[in-house]
Amino acid sequence: MIFAEDEDDPFPVDDGCLFSETFSQETAYRLMGEELRITQLFGGNLGVAAPVWEAALHLCRFLEDQSVELRGRRIIELGAGTGVLGILAARRGAEVTLTDLPLALPQLQANVSANVPPDGWPSAPPAVLPLRWGQDHLGFPADWDLVLCADIVYLPETYPLLVETLAHLCQNGAVAYLSSKMRREHQTQSFYEEHLAGRFNVELVHRDDKQNNNIYRASKRAEP
Repeated sequence: MIFAEDEDDPFPVDDGCLFSETFSQETAYRLMGEELRITQLFGGNLGVAAPVWEAALHLCRFLEDQSVELRGRRIIELGAGTGVLGILAARRGAEVTLTDLPLALPQLQANVSANVPPDGWPSAPPAVLPLRWGQDHLGFPADWDLVLCADIVYLPETYPLLVETLAHLCQNGAVAYLSSKMRREHQTQSFYEEHLAGRFNVELVHRDDKQNNNIYRASKRAEP
């Protein structure tokens, strides 16, 4: 087993051949007093859903440092990948729904099953569901407390779909936290300053210069 350490994780523009061979790696993470064992299945099919990206760990630490209340909250995570962020929230007592594209769900479900607390989940077990932005979002409720997103802003053609999905999920007052490595080649900054800011109040709440990672808090503005 590998124990996690902070390191840079460059994200190529063309991720179609990110991993040419298939192999798995289990890594232990100690976060918020919890130890999680997360399996990352590297292979051509999973692509960017395979690894634990540093942005997810940044958001885990931010939520702890800011004492953001998780217990009893209804939380949905978009583009959950390995599930480390949402699984941690569930271990801390949140009622969590983990979402991603269908191909990523087996890895997500396996990590949920591998991280059941010794005394069982404090709330309900995390739900694992497919969600294609701009297509499936209306099938999800809009009464969440928090929407969590980590390193999902990297394909400009999906930005309008992501905003549409967030607008639905946050329409009844949910707060969204989004953690992103700020990649110029992916126009990450424009997502926050132009796309998201068109419908949300967006605040930069944390900046890590070394990792070039920003965390934003966003709340949907009332529409006429």
